[in-house]
Amino acid sequence: MTRPILHFAHANSFPTGTYRVFFEHLKKHYQVDALDMHAHNPAYPVTNGWSALTRELLDDLQARHREPVVLVGHSMGGMLSLLAAKARPDLVRCVVLLDSPVVAGWRAFLLRWAKQVGADKKFSPAKFSEKRRNHWPDAEAAYTHYAAKPMFAIWPEQVLRDYLQHGLKPASDQEGVTLRFTRETETAVYRSLPHHIGSLVGRNFPVPVGFVGGIDSIECRQAGLVATKRLVGKHYTQIPGGHLFPMESPDRAAAATHEMIKSLLSNRAAHAHK
Repeated sequence: MTRPILHFAHANSFPTGTYRVFFEHLKKHYQVDALDMHAHNPAYPVTNGWSALTRELLDDLQARHREPVVLVGHSMGGMLSLLAAKARPDLVRCVVLLDSPVVAGWRAFLLRWAKQVGADKKFSPAKFSEKRRNHWPDAEAAYTHYAAKPMFAIWPEQVLRDYLQHGLKPASDQEGVTLRFTRETETAVYRSLPHHIGSLVGRNFPVPVGFVGGIDSIECRQAGLVATKRLVGKHYTQIPGGHLFPMESPDRAAAATHEMIKSLLSNRAAHAHK
């Protein structure tokens, strides 16, 4: 029996190769595919609400696959997966959100207002990303830099090595290496977050959706989980870890993702027979 196709969309600033160990666990059950890096194709610019980024994902799905896929997205990738599934449910069997909470209600209103007046940078990761260090003498210097940071120090060494292998490139304007996922694009993605997702995921979303979150995720606390729980219903779980739990514990994250997909697809099959 052929394995279902799992198409993955990565988090902001983390190219797909970062998730290699996570994918290795999932490949026991799925054909795993993904676009290497979102938000860097000039044909799909980063605009407010991510309409072009959603089109990039949809075009990639149609170019790669001849059947509906399981869409799994982490953070930014989860939001893109929801937008894509809403626009073209015929391309998607189900969606799994990995620590990608739905921003709705007063938080969505606040986000929209902040973007309009230019105050959004003050309380989003954009205030850090635009000044993020992006140059090192070599890859080993970059590894030493990241390994000393608490957020990255808890990753298995191989995951951090994968991030740097896929996340660095030779600097064009000077010696050494720089980030492939530019800090300008990372900042633009944060500053153009869709504030309308809450209104898109009301009643009767066209495909089943599940959520796997990190128990210690600051992002989930900031966004709130009421709208997410309303969307996913019983298909909700949290596992130990923070917002980047697929990198912190790729084996545990893959197991939880697999269980969620099985639950969503069985639920879909049950509804199809009613």
